[in-house]
Amino acid sequence: MRTPRLLAAALACVATFAAIAANAGEAEIRKNLGARFPQFQKIDEVRKTPIDSLYEVRINGSDLYYTDGDGNYLLQGELIDTKARRNLTQERMDKLNEVAFDKLPLQDAFKMVRGNGERKLAVFADPNCGYCKRFEQDLQKVDNLTVYLFLYPVLGPDSQAKSRDIWCSKDKDKTWNDWMLSQVKPGAAASGCDTAALARNVAFGRKYNISGTPTLIFADGSRVPGAVPADQVEQKLAAIKK
Repeated sequence: MRTPRLLAAALACVATFAAIAANAGEAEIRKNLGARFPQFQKIDEVRKTPIDSLYEVRINGSDLYYTDGDGNYLLQGELIDTKARRNLTQERMDKLNEVAFDKLPLQDAFKMVRGNGERKLAVFADPNCGYCKRFEQDLQKVDNLTVYLFLYPVLGPDSQAKSRDIWCSKDKDKTWNDWMLSQVKPGAAASGCDTAALARNVAFGRKYNISGTPTLIFADGSRVPGAVPADQVEQKLAAIKK
């Protein structure tokens, strides 16, 4: 009856040695890459890939590289699982780029409700962004949706001014749509209006690497950059609801 105990002990030893080896590999990777490349002196994470002796190295939040266990060779590119037809690099990037919806500072957005508003979408947009205007036109086709619009003025001083005027208007929803859909310029903001939310939005975007507009964040935390067509937005919303 000692065999099961011996087997369990042996398996525990194997697991321990495997963990020690993995830690040793990570330490070697950090040491060698950090000594050879200045940008790798601060490595966010080292993790194993499905390929033996191939490690993922992450820096600057979401920049991915691949290396051997000693950090002697470095690859940059996409890792493809040919059998499953999966882009493992893109899947990893999508995961890293997720933003938990309940972590969004919704107090710094204004809300637009269409239909019953049961589905949720956050949008970071610049009022001078042509792609944002195209997206707003297309989004009119999507119903039963609550949009949390984060003004994200990153295209210059005029974007700051228009964002201020929209944020400080009495009816933000109408002022935004009048400008984005009909080119009706927002009226000048009243003096003393608190626009700190705009600076917080930009700071939040920088923290989460929101580099372009529009950027969409869905209720499941997934992020989609760009002017996504209405049918794709609808498909994504429907999939989340299921």
